[in-house]
Formats: sequence, C-alpha cells, structure tokens
Amino acid sequence: MSDEILDPLPEEWSCALAIVAHPDDMESGAASAIARWTSQGKKVVYILMTSGEAGIDGMSPLEAGPIREEEEYKSASVVGVEKVDFLGYTDDVIEYGLPLRLDIARQIRIHKPEALITPSHRLTWPGGPLNMADHRWLAYGVMDGARDAGNRWIFTELLEEGLEPWSGVRMVLLSGSPMPTHAVDIAGFLEKGVESLQEHRAYNENLAQGFDPVSFLTNSAELNGKRSGFLHAASFEVVNI
Repeated sequence: MSDEILDPLPEEWSCALAIVAHPDDMESGAASAIARWTSQGKKVVYILMTSGEAGIDGMSPLEAGPIREEEEYKSASVVGVEKVDFLGYTDDVIEYGLPLRLDIARQIRIHKPEALITPSHRLTWPGGPLNMADHRWLAYGVMDGARDAGNRWIFTELLEEGLEPWSGVRMVLLSGSPMPTHAVDIAGFLEKGVESLQEHRAYNENLAQGFDPVSFLTNSAELNGKRSGFLHAASFEVVNI
C-alpha cells in the first residue's frame, strides 16, 4: 500500500450510483462517506448485482438471499440511501463480458449519475488479502460501462428501451483499493458507517470469530486520516472518465 498523501475527493456533483456485488460491500468502507454526501443533499442510489446468497456457510442460498437483502435495505437507510435495487446475478460467479457491461450501462442511463462507486479491481485488498473475483470483474464492468453508457452505437437495444446515452459520469470511485488516490473527511459520520455495517447481523456472525465492526472501520478510518490530514477518512482510488 502506497504511503503517498491522499488528495481531498472532489465533491462538486449531485448524484452518485453505487454498483456493488454483494450486501455489505458498501458498508465495509464507503458507507461513512455516503452518510456525509446524503447529509449534503446529494442523491445516492445502490445497485446490487447479487443478493450475497452464497456468503453464509451455514445457511442455504435460498434462505440467505432474502435475509441479506433485508439487511441491505436497513443498512442503506442508516446512511440516507432511499433506493436499493437487486439485479439477480448469481453470487460468487459474476463474469466480465458484454452482458455485464450492458446491464451496467442500462443502470447508468436510468439514474444519470456523475460519480460511480464500486469495490476495487485490484488483485488484493490493502495489506495483501486476495480480493474476490466478483469485485474485480464488476469493477472493470463499471469502468467500461461508464463509457458504454455515453455511446449511442453501443448496446443499441437500450435506445429501443427509451434510454438515451448519458455521458455525465465524471469519475469512478474504487473503494478498498490498496492504491488509493483520494480521501473523504468522515469526521462526524464514522458512527453512521459503523451502524450501517452492524445491520448485517447474519453475515457478520458468520465471519471470523470476534469480528468487530467498530474496530474494523475505526482502524481503517484512522489510517486513511493519517494520510489525508483528517481525523477520520474514507479512501478511494479515483479513475476519471
């Protein structure tokens, strides 16, 4: 992980679309920033590709999926997100390709965001653990979908659906990157991020023994803060479109 100083993230935008693979992806590091932005009056919409149905070892996907969806609705509400949609992809087997890019471009044209948020495309998380394939392939799909959404002659079936091109995406914010470039001051909003992660009770209880959302998010926020001059910060790798 680089030790370079992180620049403040530009916030001259009014609408963001978070496109993630699973319930808890936003809550694992970005939700405190979402709480800050919704408090400023910005609109943030969550799109979840899967229901995270394969994420609880002791619970069948048919049982886990609805539980995790309900936890996501609650956690999004904590940070001021009113719209959460699930697209029905199968958990743990998201594949990069044209169907993924099409579905992402469709959502971008529907919601017309200026910023996109998604987990990192990097092979590892900060500190070295492997970043799972769902996150990596989705991130590439989101970055490419940002361009696809603005091109009239890619996925012309979207025109038949009444969805005109949208070229307003300015940047993709990659959360959890080991190579962050920018930081968001989350002083006063860390508690909301923690509360949001705590709503994923069924999932958290299945994680390593002793997983504590408070220490997990606080430690990360403090480390990011030291690199950005803030008390607490969320970090993102920013790709400009």
